[in-house]
Amino acid sequence: MTQTYIDGPTLAKMVLTGAYHLSNHAERIDALNVFPVPDGDTGTNMNLSITSGADEVKKANHDHVEAVSNAFAKGLLMGARGNSGVILSQLFRGFSKGVSEKQQLTTTDLAIALDNGVQTAYKAVMKPVEGTILTVAKDTSETARQIAENESDVIVFMEKVVEAAKKSLKTTPDLLPVLKEVGVVDSGGQGLVVIYEGFLAALKGEELPESEHQDTLDLDDMVQAEHHKIAQDFMNTDEITYTYCTEFMVQFEKEKLKEHPFDEAQFREELSEYGDSLLVVSDDEMVKVHIHAEYPGDVFNLGQRFGSFIHLKAENMREQHSDIVQNDANTSFQPKQKYGIVTVAMGDGIRDLFESIGATVVIEGGQTMNPSTQDLADAIEQTNAENVIVLPNNKNIVMAAEQAQELADQNVAVVPTKTIPQGISAMLVFNPEIDLKENQEQMKEASGSVKTGQITYAVRDTQIEGITIEKGNFMGLYDGKINSSDQDKMTVMKQLLHDLIDDETDEIMTIICGDDSTKEEVEEINHFMEANFEDIEVETVDGGQPIYSYILSVE
Repeated sequence: MTQTYIDGPTLAKMVLTGAYHLSNHAERIDALNVFPVPDGDTGTNMNLSITSGADEVKKANHDHVEAVSNAFAKGLLMGARGNSGVILSQLFRGFSKGVSEKQQLTTTDLAIALDNGVQTAYKAVMKPVEGTILTVAKDTSETARQIAENESDVIVFMEKVVEAAKKSLKTTPDLLPVLKEVGVVDSGGQGLVVIYEGFLAALKGEELPESEHQDTLDLDDMVQAEHHKIAQDFMNTDEITYTYCTEFMVQFEKEKLKEHPFDEAQFREELSEYGDSLLVVSDDEMVKVHIHAEYPGDVFNLGQRFGSFIHLKAENMREQHSDIVQNDANTSFQPKQKYGIVTVAMGDGIRDLFESIGATVVIEGGQTMNPSTQDLADAIEQTNAENVIVLPNNKNIVMAAEQAQELADQNVAVVPTKTIPQGISAMLVFNPEIDLKENQEQMKEASGSVKTGQITYAVRDTQIEGITIEKGNFMGLYDGKINSSDQDKMTVMKQLLHDLIDDETDEIMTIICGDDSTKEEVEEINHFMEANFEDIEVETVDGGQPIYSYILSVE
């Protein structure tokens, strides 16, 4: 029997099935990350983004296509994380505009909507790169228009759309040489294919495994915001023992479980040493945690031993409580400040550093933990400032920051910092006496004058840019590019320092120590600097950041 249209309830089912299907493939998509660093989070970011969209769809009126599509676009926009999540949100933002005022969708309507999504996404990306999710979306929409000319059955249409998406995905290594070198397809493109596969399954009435269709236990259901508000109504801010309301969900990974078998009772006992108000819920696929902790990074590290994050949040309850008390007491209106600065950082020491040099709001986030558009928009509002400067400090957060900028009521400027050292350099030239545009230009220029070095570890074997890398080895990154790898951390560090420092022009190096650094290592680094670069001034900061043992800033 031919099915010639998609109505509201059917579109809602397609969205929800696509979201669940992506959730079940997030780990595989993460593994497609080109660089073997522990930040392969494309699948995680796309999953968190589409889950936000799906949650809005669940609350929407399913009677009309327009209502479902608008809800999906809104949820995706606010929940978008990382470049892949932002691009996904733009694809369906355009799709939603393409089905405006529609109660049903024919194949022609679908083709137009897919094309409109592609046009919107390409406009949102300053320098579109082919061989990515954008290419897969574009190739698929072009084929969809051709299919719609002769095909009225939406199921047959969607089958051919999925085929076209898979075909395009296979070509991504030919368009992006680094993909071919590593031997993978584009991770964002793979995520889009998985979503389309979910759409098709819903149309055909093919149920995915029951576990994939069960509603995920939501930590927001476990611990509603009202839970904190009620408790805080009866306490003073200084009575809060642990500062951060910390929540996360970890999708189990077989390889990690081999090294760290999961035992819920034992994990709960471990976590209990880091805070109170502890809740731990687990099943065969994931574990969900809520805890009030003083050091969220330490808690996240414990969870990451078992798999990949699919939800992360750390909220400052002292600030929340102060806001609640202020609002409830009807205190006098606080005038807006002229300037506010929002920045993103992982590690208590780095957060303290940013606050000490003038940051108004520091969002806990970075590698493996990209804040959403909503997180950034909330932080912008929290500054209570007329003009706000946002420093993402990570290349995968810049697009979400720019998306939050569009949503803000204040005047917002994004300085596209891609590393912590760039963010610090930008902060140091901020001038409250000049206008927003001048500050943006000066801070951007300052961020470009610093060189960044990073020491991390490889999560898999690979060969890239002529360097053979084995899983577990340490790697040195020079401005984001891998320049060395070895099983000995200090060997990698010394090679990185030689490549990073020009003793004729450079004057100062700052060493930001991670949560796994040691006093002995720092001493060895300082001795090496004295022996080889005696004219370079060296400063050491306890950053406490995960993932990167050391972050180096050279100017």
